[in-house]
Amino acid sequence: MSLTDPFTLSIISIVLLCLLGLPIGHAMIASSILYLMLAGLDMGTAAEQLLNGMYSSYILLAVPLFIVAAELMNAGSMTLRLLAFCNAFVGRFPGGLALVNVVQSIIFAGMSGSAIADAAGSGKLMQKMMTQGGKYPAAFAAALTASTAVIGPIIPPSIPMIVYSLVSDASIGYLFLAGVLPGLLMGLVQAVIVIASARRRNFPVEDPVPLRDLPKVTFQAFPALMMPIVLLGGIYGGATTPTEAAAIAALYALLISAFFYRSISWSSAYQSVLASARTTTSIGMLIAGALVFNYVVTVENIPAALSQWLAGFEMSPLQFLLVVNAVLLVLGCLLEGTTILLIVVPVLIPTASALGIDLVHFGVVCVVNIMLGLITPPYGLLLFVMCNISGCPLGRIVREIMPFLLALLVALAVITLVPDLSLWLPRQLGYQG
Repeated sequence: MSLTDPFTLSIISIVLLCLLGLPIGHAMIASSILYLMLAGLDMGTAAEQLLNGMYSSYILLAVPLFIVAAELMNAGSMTLRLLAFCNAFVGRFPGGLALVNVVQSIIFAGMSGSAIADAAGSGKLMQKMMTQGGKYPAAFAAALTASTAVIGPIIPPSIPMIVYSLVSDASIGYLFLAGVLPGLLMGLVQAVIVIASARRRNFPVEDPVPLRDLPKVTFQAFPALMMPIVLLGGIYGGATTPTEAAAIAALYALLISAFFYRSISWSSAYQSVLASARTTTSIGMLIAGALVFNYVVTVENIPAALSQWLAGFEMSPLQFLLVVNAVLLVLGCLLEGTTILLIVVPVLIPTASALGIDLVHFGVVCVVNIMLGLITPPYGLLLFVMCNISGCPLGRIVREIMPFLLALLVALAVITLVPDLSLWLPRQLGYQG
């Protein structure tokens, strides 16, 4: 492959356009058209691949619908009710509010499917609660909020799992189930770090909520707590597809906020839809660009060539997974997660399949890796989100997040080495993998 090869030039074009500030989705579309032109192929193929990919993938409709659901939850008071519920049960322990942060991320993971949505929504409220009155250092609160937000796309529903399902043809329902136990493990290791830090640094204990108030707090949070049950019950009960469940989740969030909590106005509902549209457009352009560029990768026979190259090393499935972990962790520091799922992971899937690695387990490993990239220095996106929310310098947040990142890497090792942790629950519901 020479520097004048069409594929090489298209890769160089993507890099240069991104360095000039063009969004990566646009850069991939432009560079794919350049490849088609240099290779003497019909440039209209780019439009054909884009339109066919976007309009034939019914599952992609779930992405904007889950985003709308998360925005409506944040606009209403569902978030505040859930935080009060979490505080009532774990706030009385050492590092109470920090534990609330972990627990609320696990609960919100069953609603939004997005790490960024969790950090910008409930995470923003947690940052304010933890730093009021100097209870916790702002940098610690920001680091904890960023690290707990990565649980969001692991426990269902999950936007990255939907994207992985698109490129791998793995069942989205089984992928959702496969993320439950790994997500809970990630929450557990973070809770251990919180308790250890609380005892070492004398973090405060919250005033316990009287037992007589627990029924009231639970009742107020009950409609919000029912949302994951409505969502996942519809999917696994066979009543809805994941896309239909996403639509129900958005409608449920709107109805509960409007009629039960009476906490959302026409203006805030409009702003939620507007914010969702912006986020969806950004993700949509990225997916569109990836669909076109994946055609270029297929024409160049890159997946088969890589598979043959890796076969020459005679790696075992475990060795391959360790290599994938290393590659994805490094890429996660530099690239946006959806880009990795759409461009890099499809190239790895044929080799994983040839080695007998279950594609549902492989999907969980890939998504966990990519989520950890969001909090890995120097370019983890969640680090910058929390810098903006907290006003803390990046360096201070990085220092505070390292214990949580190391704990999550231990959890990743367990998830990689023990496939049954991911596959046990899907197998209970009929998965044959």
